Amino acid sequence: MSAPIRVGIGGWTFEPWRGTFYPEGLSQKKELEYASRQLTAIEINGTYYSGFKPATFAGWRDTAPEGFVYAVKASRFCTNRKVLAEAEPSIAKFVGQGIVELGDKLGPILWQFMATKKFDADDFGAFLKLLPQAHEGVKLRHAIQVRHESFHVPEFVAMCRDAGAAIVFADSPTYPAIADITGDFVYARLEAGEDDNPLCYPEPDIGKWAKVAKEWANGGKPDGLPYVTTEGPPKQPRETFIFFISGGKVRAPAATQELIRRVSE
Repeated sequence: MSAPIRVGIGGWTFEPWRGTFYPEGLSQKKELEYASRQLTAIEINGTYYSGFKPATFAGWRDTAPEGFVYAVKASRFCTNRKVLAEAEPSIAKFVGQGIVELGDKLGPILWQFMATKKFDADDFGAFLKLLPQAHEGVKLRHAIQVRHESFHVPEFVAMCRDAGAAIVFADSPTYPAIADITGDFVYARLEAGEDDNPLCYPEPDIGKWAKVAKEWANGGKPDGLPYVTTEGPPKQPRETFIFFISGGKVRAPAATQELIRRVSE
């Protein structure tokens, strides 16, 4: 058995996509409707910067087709702080703003930390305990993206595994990556693309990520990735999320569509 593989981009409003991804003449208010039918997931980034009303999340839910999933990036007020253990009010405000209106289209919440944030076991452990497992009857899943080398320790991996939170694997030209599987799903951000490549990444790399995605979805541990520990969780199918984001943004939709095609083969 294999779990679903969902591939997407960050957001859907980006002027250079008009005429390259979006058809000429498509109205801006129709862009989400179009994108959600070409891709299988979108990472909502606007929630990192500001809050939204429940009706807005409900509108996004109703615009996308069945089977489509949104990942939601958590507010910067939750993660960009000196003492993470004091984040409970911000976490409650973020979760309570209406994200559960996405219903069965709600995917993982992405908690992204600044590259300057170092690992403090006590403080980070306290933060993980603040993350709610559900809200208003809707299950919540959490993906943790850290970008400082101090997190490359077994203690951090074990901490996330105990919390059931997935460590984000980020293929980045700038920040170190952690590929250890710690949750019941996999969350990857492919950030090393370039606009000069028609598919964001070199064509052979798209094939490589398709193979990796299939292994993740089948419950495997792909070779050649940077792991902190040698052991892993029990093998089981894992829903897999992959986003082409950051580098090569102009070409991200093309890369996404090609990867969707390849993982479907």
